[in-house]
Amino acid sequence: MTTELIDAGYSQSIDRLSNLSVDTYYNPYKTFAWPESLPDRQWWMSQDLMTVYGTPQMQQLDESQLMALSKWESINFYSLNIHGIRELLLEVTKRIHSPGYEMPSKFFHHFIGEENEHMWFFAEFCLRYASKIYPDRSVKLSSETYEPEVESLLVFIRILVFEEIVDYFNTRMSMDASLHPIIQQINAIHHQDESRHIAFGRQIVKQLFTQVSAKYPERLQMIEDYVKRYIITSIQSLYNPAVYKDAGIAEPHSFRRALLDQPVRNLYHKQFVKRNVDFFLKTGIISQGIFQ
Repeated sequence: MTTELIDAGYSQSIDRLSNLSVDTYYNPYKTFAWPESLPDRQWWMSQDLMTVYGTPQMQQLDESQLMALSKWESINFYSLNIHGIRELLLEVTKRIHSPGYEMPSKFFHHFIGEENEHMWFFAEFCLRYASKIYPDRSVKLSSETYEPEVESLLVFIRILVFEEIVDYFNTRMSMDASLHPIIQQINAIHHQDESRHIAFGRQIVKQLFTQVSAKYPERLQMIEDYVKRYIITSIQSLYNPAVYKDAGIAEPHSFRRALLDQPVRNLYHKQFVKRNVDFFLKTGIISQGIFQ
């Protein structure tokens, strides 16, 4: 990251976010009073976040079936968090105290520590109440190797997309009184930290995009296409056929395809990624919206 391209407010932003991490620090290993068990007959995820919401398929399931589905969709959501956090920890650790990242490394320390703790409590929830973490089935979007600055931009775009979508869910579930208090709590605490991580992510993506735009203008269309594909792939990962199988739904792969074919689902997808898309449009990283 070239020093001359860093805007005047970047350093102050890094300091402010680092100080907030110190001032709001909590010990996650002492924060949660984990219940011995959670009842199956309850909502484990806000209904309007479920992949069936608004579809004819939802009308075909009774409340007991929907509650079962909400449990496994919840476990899938936290499993996706675990795998996403593992990737971002690897990528950020590669860059901490490396040339060009002298300034953000101050915040990277807080970021790495907080994300490691997030991964722990999401895994704790999955293993305590479902005895499983769904495997990572993400697909690498490109095997091509790009210039280091372009690779770094794509890394921090992936991190930002992941965090913005997750935070949309966290915010909703933290305020949903139909959910068990432990579910509300882990979502509220994650949101508290993610608000800082998102602010940081937007800053570093803007800085890297300014650098890449000036140095590699021929890469800009590839970057736009990559961002759109990654957002779509991230949304589609919420539709896990293993979830439908665990919920007792027949022909889970066909069920998944039928849900993704429902035009109404795009209305909810647009809500999930609105902050992402607005940011990428404003910065010029993409030129048009997604899920039209």
